[in-house]
Amino acid sequence: MANGKAALQTYELPLGGQLRMMVGAFWNAPVRNRVLVLTVALLIVIFSTTYATYRLNEWNGPFYDALERRDMPEFLHQLVVFAVIAFSLTLLNVVQMWLNQITAMRMREGLARDLSDVWLVPGRALKLVSAGAIAANPDQRLHEDTRILAENTTALAIGLVNSTILLASFIGVLWAISSDFAFHFGERVISIPGYMVWATILYALIGSVLSNVVGDRLPGLNADRYAREADLRAALMRVNENLKPITLARGERNETLRVHLAIDGVLEMLRKVAWALTNLTWVSAGFGWLALVAPIIIASPMYFSGELSFGGLMMAVGAFNQVNQALRWYVNNFSVIADWKATLNRVSSFRNALLAMDVPAAEGELIAYRDAAAGEGISLRGVMVCGEPERGTLGHGVRIREGECVIKHGERVMINGDPGADRHLFFQSLARIWPWGRGEIGLPPIEGMIFMPQEGYLPTATLREVMTYPSGMPGADDKALAQVLEKVGLERLVHRLDEVERWDRLLDKDEEAALQVANAVLHRPDWLIMDDVLEGLEPETRERLLAVLSSLESSTLVYIGRSEDYLEKFAPKLFHLAPLQAYTEPVMEEQKAEEA
Repeated sequence: MANGKAALQTYELPLGGQLRMMVGAFWNAPVRNRVLVLTVALLIVIFSTTYATYRLNEWNGPFYDALERRDMPEFLHQLVVFAVIAFSLTLLNVVQMWLNQITAMRMREGLARDLSDVWLVPGRALKLVSAGAIAANPDQRLHEDTRILAENTTALAIGLVNSTILLASFIGVLWAISSDFAFHFGERVISIPGYMVWATILYALIGSVLSNVVGDRLPGLNADRYAREADLRAALMRVNENLKPITLARGERNETLRVHLAIDGVLEMLRKVAWALTNLTWVSAGFGWLALVAPIIIASPMYFSGELSFGGLMMAVGAFNQVNQALRWYVNNFSVIADWKATLNRVSSFRNALLAMDVPAAEGELIAYRDAAAGEGISLRGVMVCGEPERGTLGHGVRIREGECVIKHGERVMINGDPGADRHLFFQSLARIWPWGRGEIGLPPIEGMIFMPQEGYLPTATLREVMTYPSGMPGADDKALAQVLEKVGLERLVHRLDEVERWDRLLDKDEEAALQVANAVLHRPDWLIMDDVLEGLEPETRERLLAVLSSLESSTLVYIGRSEDYLEKFAPKLFHLAPLQAYTEPVMEEQKAEEA
């Protein structure tokens, strides 16, 4: 995929599409049943809490009436009732908190596992690298974004359900209190059935509208903030991974400037978020403080007209607060909702981009891959690999100068190139991870092939696992592993087979290449395709590794690159790569001349 075109492509979905994607992912996740069980338990606790809260609101009436009558026995009785209700609510709150945390944990487990599984589908993650900005810092989306999304989803869902149940429970109390009340203005009487309900709804509605207007920029700001946070962490990780060359080059000052630049990006976004939250606080805090007196003001006409006792007034205040709290759920959680929408967008767009990698891009032509027949080997017919495919053109890349090539099983082959020919790009096309171009490539079963890049990957694991990566090879015993290590010149590591290390830091370039060859010797593939792995190695290392490779008598060796040592050792069949631009420019000039 062309970098320029990929940068313009967007993988963002509308909110409905985001929700459908993530709900579908959850429904197919292994944690679904556990989360559903926890959800049922939470609903039971929420209903129980609502009932206890309803009883507490009813308790206000007789308690305050007892105070008004100075009735000591009834007062003490109501204190006992309060103790029972308060203990029940405390117990329910503790249980709900535990269920909240466990549900959030399971939600995060499902999200993180799903996203990592989608990301590491063979070939998909590498294709995403060329997809533009969406590919930047996937660790942020897999780690921090999934955490925030899981926690916020759980908290918001529970809060919304709780508020809905409270609203349904207490709105009836408000309606009953004010159902028959009428305002008297001289001789005029204005009756508003359930006017406390309408006053509460209006109060909450004004707060919600103001919050939405004032905090409209928060979701976008939060998304940008998480992106800058990811850039900062990536900069710090890059410095940490390259401390040795940075120190040797005395480059600490330069890296400090880069880190400070990333910090500045984070701080700038934090300043913008701080201002947005500050403006939102004017609304949320203002309406919060006003809520202390608003219910008394609203209920005061009934109290002063004698239609409500003091206990009835307190019941009305309690019911108003519960209904107002339920209706103002959106206001109170606006910043959390903005955070949730930002992370939902980042996670869903990342997942959508990964899934889109399975669909060939519209721009550029694609190489035709086919499974080779038994005994056919590798066949290349008119292969041209494009480095930057664009609609209707081949762009830059490489081509096989011979036009048609066949590599039979057991042969030793070298594919080198003219100056400027991108051999690494051709290696990727053979591995089916860069399909853009023209021509046809026939390949034997992938199970019998090993592709050895110039810079290999050494996982942070035991040396035994590194040597047998990725299949594990349970049949390889310590003796076999030790013999291979001695062959490639790594006998000093024989006693460290079960040690877990960052081997990419512990070993130098020659030793890493030796470990790659050891891996290939253990697997003994039918086809070993090497991407200039001998380049830059010491002469004695090259000689030793070539001697080891020669022991793979039943394997086909294909070396893509220039190596006089390989040429001298194996006298291989030769094929050549040429820059694609040198081929396409004369053709395009001829086409233009014909069109003229």
